[in-house]
Amino acid sequence: MRNAARIARRELRGGLRGFRVFLACLTLGVAAIAAVGLVRAAIEAGLTDQGAVLLGGDAQMEFTYRFATPEEKAWMEARAERVSEVVEFRSMAVVGEDRALTQVKGVDDLYPLEGEVELDPPFPLEEALATRGLPGAVMDRVLADRLGISVGESFRLGTRNFRLGAVLVREPDSITGGFSFGPRTLVHSSALTSSGLLEPGTLYETEYRLDLPAGTDLAATQAEAEAAFRDKGMRWSDSRRASPGVERFVDRTGSFLVLVGLAGLAVGGVGISAAVRAYLEGKVATIATLRTLGAEGRTIFLAYLFQIGALTALGVAAGLLLGVLLPLAASPFIEASLPFPVTFGIYPAPLLEAAFYGILTAFIFTLWPLARAESVRAAALYRGTGEGGRPRWPWLAAIGGLTALLVGGAVAFSGTALLALASAGGIVGALLILAMAALLLRRAARSAARSRLARGRTALRLALASIGGPRQEATSVVLSLGLGLSVLAAVGQIDANLRSAIERDLPARAPSYFFVDIQQDQIEGFLSTLRGDAEVSRVEAAPMLRGVLTRINGRPAREVAGEHWVVRGDRGISYAARPDETARVVAGTFWPEDYQGPPQVSFAAEEAAEIGLKLGDRLTVNILGRDIEAEITSLREVDFSSAGMGFVMVMNPAALAGAPHTFIATVYAEPEAEGRILRELATAYPNITAIRVKDAIERVSEALSAIATATAWAAAATLVTGFVVLIGAAAAGERGRIYEAAVLKTLGATRARILASFALRSGLLGGAAGLVAILAGALGGWAVMTFVMDASYRFEPVSALAIVVGGVLATLLAGLLFALRPLRSRPAQVLRAQE
Repeated sequence: MRNAARIARRELRGGLRGFRVFLACLTLGVAAIAAVGLVRAAIEAGLTDQGAVLLGGDAQMEFTYRFATPEEKAWMEARAERVSEVVEFRSMAVVGEDRALTQVKGVDDLYPLEGEVELDPPFPLEEALATRGLPGAVMDRVLADRLGISVGESFRLGTRNFRLGAVLVREPDSITGGFSFGPRTLVHSSALTSSGLLEPGTLYETEYRLDLPAGTDLAATQAEAEAAFRDKGMRWSDSRRASPGVERFVDRTGSFLVLVGLAGLAVGGVGISAAVRAYLEGKVATIATLRTLGAEGRTIFLAYLFQIGALTALGVAAGLLLGVLLPLAASPFIEASLPFPVTFGIYPAPLLEAAFYGILTAFIFTLWPLARAESVRAAALYRGTGEGGRPRWPWLAAIGGLTALLVGGAVAFSGTALLALASAGGIVGALLILAMAALLLRRAARSAARSRLARGRTALRLALASIGGPRQEATSVVLSLGLGLSVLAAVGQIDANLRSAIERDLPARAPSYFFVDIQQDQIEGFLSTLRGDAEVSRVEAAPMLRGVLTRINGRPAREVAGEHWVVRGDRGISYAARPDETARVVAGTFWPEDYQGPPQVSFAAEEAAEIGLKLGDRLTVNILGRDIEAEITSLREVDFSSAGMGFVMVMNPAALAGAPHTFIATVYAEPEAEGRILRELATAYPNITAIRVKDAIERVSEALSAIATATAWAAAATLVTGFVVLIGAAAAGERGRIYEAAVLKTLGATRARILASFALRSGLLGGAAGLVAILAGALGGWAVMTFVMDASYRFEPVSALAIVVGGVLATLLAGLLFALRPLRSRPAQVLRAQE
């Protein structure tokens, strides 16, 4: 081992000439993963550091459909130094004939307990909300511009007029409200009493922010609150996790982008393997001399393994440095573009994760060529061939073990085993497909070079013969470029299919409007108005309550269902005497229309299967602070993808008798009639809120666009690494091209014909890589759409064509960059040097 270390040290004194591609690939791959991890850690740190500000207090108790009872308020006041009450709901802001959906927040004099509300003009919130003839309000600039009003002018919410006191620039607790379909409007809670917006059964939520004494044990206080109000529908959150939804989204997105970065490292691994193989081929004389002097294969293996280890450490360190510098340099832009605080810094965990991936990838892809060199005999090396046999089984086992460790690390770091395993399987599958494609391409090229197709076409025949030749350039190009293009192709297919589903398929069967907060004494008039309209094709209505699924068979719901979306927060609940036409009963029996017995519930079949529910299970649902225990007597097939009306839980009418509630309705109408329908209904029923489905679709499309853009950037990093590998492959083959050009010039070939041969070779390789990438990307897109999105898949040719064109251009550029020296070389000098 000492001799091996001495040899490695002396070899490294010669510089890094043969390892530039090795270092570039490793540096880029590690940098991409480190940068994504640092941005994710910065966001998580910002959410943690500013938890109280984001939440609006040290802790929050939230209720649906109701305000806190005197008992609950007394409990809060006994433990908090200050308690602030906030009520949130959706409504329509009206100015003349113009209407727009808005998310209204009613606040008290203490709001905000933490942070500051920024207004334009910049004066205190209490002054902007003060009553001067009309109660004051502040609203988001987007909403004010949409309605065409300025500060000092009036607008209407429900049945009450308000004065715009200022434009809302920033509210400190904006992200804790989650996804909303409308811009924000802030009013004082006292101004809502005569607006008709908070009638019994109206969809609203109340939030009580607590300013707790310093040193309060939040975990103990939470446990105490949940024990005292466990069955009252209270939901607790505190500054430890002020916005769990945002944290979960950031964590999942970050994990996904890191896994995309792993694909970039895999591309880099191909370049690393090719660089090591080319380096060892250039060391034929050195290895032959060492073997002649008695060096064992193990000593030679260790000597070059030590070199690879040292270079890996250098590449990983450079990648970590670049991964730190890039987010810090982009921090002003990132902070300005995100609606929540970001605390940039150097966080060890993501850097260790990136280093872990980089080190393992480097050794996985270098052990094979190193192990092959170990088995080569000195005589064979002196004859000019550096090819060895198959590596011995210990090295194959080591490669397998390192690969398993890499996949296990990806599972552990991502926190989502299914996503990590699927991504790893996709990368390995793509590499296998590409390797097989490269093998088939070389065989096909050899056959085509001897076929009638190539006769009389010298440039084409030379290109095909070169692709099918003994050099490994074709394999390196197809693997490196193909994998990068495969990731981009999969992203393009998924993005195009999602947009197609949202923009074309969904509007074709989605309603024009959702109407909520329809009071019980308004529903008959509402329905008769719409059913008498010739331009309305269909109207559906159902009673609407919201409740929290708290227990399953007597056990806490989250113990049984984990983090399933049905048990996270409150859910829409309805009642019906008979099954809806759009929801087919697939198991059990729906109750009779005149049923008056114990509460029964019909559950959505797919969600029941995901949670593990079955007929006969008992569910406890808290509605308006009242627990209702019902038996599952039927399962329904509910289609939530149509954007129409659908409820996870439907109860028998007697179970919810007397509970305050409103109605929800969907309206299907001709597009040109939508504006008129909205004006007529808003005038007749000012308390009703309308949600235009097309606007909701646009918001979802914007979110998907942001995710697709982030993924495309991550895939672009993979492509950059692939391009580096292409350049490395072209550089490694430059010596062979020089000799090839010299022979062709001697035989009478012109520079133009030689250049055409080089260009055809590059174009054919790029086109082949692009075609295989389309296949791999289409398979990946189909798998994601079918098994993850549960949606139909349709091949999108536009993005596929762009992939092929990109592959051809990339290989042409890389190949032609290294065609100048072969074209300028003089045959006599080159051929004499080969003697």
